[in-house]
Amino acid sequence: MENKITKKKSFLNDTFLFSILSVALGLLVGAIALILSGHNPITVYAALIDGIIGKPKYIAWTIIRATPLILTGLSIAFAFKTGLFNIGAEGQFIVGSLVAVLVGAGLDLPAIIHIPLTLLCAAIAGALWGGIAGWLKSKFGINEVIANIMLNWIAFYLSNFVLMTSWLKVPNSETSVPIKDSAKISIDWLKGLVGPATSVNWGIIISIIIVIIIAFILAKTTLGFELRAVGFNKFGAEYAGINVNSSILKSMAIAGMIAAIAGAIQVMGVTNVITVLPAQEGYGFDGIAVALIANNNPIGVIFSGLLFGAFKYGGTKMQSVGAPSEVISIIIGSIVYFIALVHVIKIAVQKISKKRKTEGVNE
Repeated sequence: MENKITKKKSFLNDTFLFSILSVALGLLVGAIALILSGHNPITVYAALIDGIIGKPKYIAWTIIRATPLILTGLSIAFAFKTGLFNIGAEGQFIVGSLVAVLVGAGLDLPAIIHIPLTLLCAAIAGALWGGIAGWLKSKFGINEVIANIMLNWIAFYLSNFVLMTSWLKVPNSETSVPIKDSAKISIDWLKGLVGPATSVNWGIIISIIIVIIIAFILAKTTLGFELRAVGFNKFGAEYAGINVNSSILKSMAIAGMIAAIAGAIQVMGVTNVITVLPAQEGYGFDGIAVALIANNNPIGVIFSGLLFGAFKYGGTKMQSVGAPSEVISIIIGSIVYFIALVHVIKIAVQKISKKRKTEGVNE
């Protein structure tokens, strides 16, 4: 019995295998939903796969859809690693988009200066926005979830207000002026392969570089050790001489910076404008699912973001065979549910193991 428990523990600690299993179970739940709605899951999933990899432009759009999710997922995963829940990635994304348009459309500079300056300004704005929640928690003990939810709505209405009351707005429209060509990160020469209407851009490369930098910071630097220590046990970290309040502020600032860069990349590579938002777009909230699927692993976020982007884009192709695209939401929700379930199973295994050990001592 003890060997079985040990094997279960080993499996549960293998997060990669459990993520793969969760994806498979999520697809199974989606298949059941399709059968109940009168659709052949094999036909529908074939359309889904074809919509992801059937043409070069489908692959390109999958990557384009995944890019902001990789960064918002990274933002949330980073905060989780340091003991915080950055539910404010949505607002930070919006702030990054707004600042990218302000700098991208407002300045006339050579591309070699304009592109990095736009990204830098968006990153600083996101760090300040995320830092507000970090400061409120470190200074007054205000829960970062509550603070970030309020900041999401403030960012939402601030973006609309600035757009509608400034030089950004195109007359008689709800759209901003486009950013200058010198601030765009599109890859024009690749459009000949994937189609001129495809917004292929350097965003995925920038995102992977940021993921590697964050993974290095967390694993190999003193800052990363301090932030992880606070996340693991803030009282133990404080006893060891780590400034917990400062770490909380730094963590939220870095998380905000990452999410804001996602917003900037979306503007610089895909939309080139911002519009009046009728509702929050959901990039930050989708990032929560991306982070959970990756088990908060920075490198894993790349793959979970691509998976999420594939589902999001390929799911629209399911309508070609008459299946509702909402099935994708069922699949994603199920995957997240199964991944969350592992923690319940771990607790159960630990209790069984503890009980067996206790019985062995008593004997």
